[in-house]
Amino acid sequence: MKKAAAALCCGAVMLASCADSASGSDSRTVTRPAPDFTALSETDPSRKDVYVIIKNMNSNYWDVVIDGAKDGGEFYGCNVYLSGTYVETDWEEQVRLLDIAVEAGADAVLLAPDDSVQMSEKITEIYDMGIPVVLIDTIANTDSYQVCYMTDNLKAGQDAAEEMISRLRTMGAQDNEYLEVGIQVISETSLTINERLAGFLQYWTENAPDSWNIITDIQCSDSDKAKACRIAEQLFDEHPDIRGVFGPDNGSAMGFAKAVKARKRKDIAVVGFDYCDDIAELINDDEYTASSIVQRQYYMSYNGIGSALRLLKGEILTRKFVDTGTVVVNPDTIDSPEAAEALPDDQRS
Repeated sequence: MKKAAAALCCGAVMLASCADSASGSDSRTVTRPAPDFTALSETDPSRKDVYVIIKNMNSNYWDVVIDGAKDGGEFYGCNVYLSGTYVETDWEEQVRLLDIAVEAGADAVLLAPDDSVQMSEKITEIYDMGIPVVLIDTIANTDSYQVCYMTDNLKAGQDAAEEMISRLRTMGAQDNEYLEVGIQVISETSLTINERLAGFLQYWTENAPDSWNIITDIQCSDSDKAKACRIAEQLFDEHPDIRGVFGPDNGSAMGFAKAVKARKRKDIAVVGFDYCDDIAELINDDEYTASSIVQRQYYMSYNGIGSALRLLKGEILTRKFVDTGTVVVNPDTIDSPEAAEALPDDQRS
């Protein structure tokens, strides 16, 4: 039964539309135009221009990506211009930004695609112009790019499931007791999210006790923070046996962490991705149980800038995909050298 439920879960995420059934709320997300491209440091007209487009201009996770791009530009000697969307599903705005970058004379582009499928045509168009395309964080459904720096998301999802099982047992859950684990996502079309879910469900079906079940109703917040919290609260209301929640992205993890804290649900283990402030608060509070799969996103953009410059010098890159790795951060590892290297200074304990 557990394996069948996991297969149903995976199918629901891959194929179904993510309608919000929480309190009859509207599933549409209001977006706003991306800001103009701005230089991350002093520019020099003799240097190459690299344009960076990210998914969320208002996010702890993407702030670290910006830091990596800025430092990469200074180290490798190029001008770095930044813009991005405010909602991680606003792929049409990213298409507009790519057109602006080309018109401005971009020598190379670093892009974190908001939609792995919808962005493919525009990425191919720019690649065919001879402009180097370096993807970061998320791969696209095309071969028309030179290299992608990102997490091995299948493995990261497996690590998240292993961590969930470990945390539940640490909380005293018995292998023969019935419990449920809830999941929500930030996007239904992101290959990144779907690969993490696939890894999580694969490890879960092979290693979790048969009486521990995944809730098959996986909803999508569409990058709406308030909606992510509503989805979490609805899960708590409808599933009295819920003992764990998994957010395979920053927004989902935030929604679960906020709801757990607001309701003082100290009996629920939270496993998320990326070290948002709300997850950090739970990890550093002995009364709660929380963990985060922390990506090394600084190196996605830092190394991405370096590769863009190498491509512009005529080098041929031999690797199409580079795994920048993850670190599992929980109360036991928060003070480890690995966590210290992965977390920004202001997010360490």
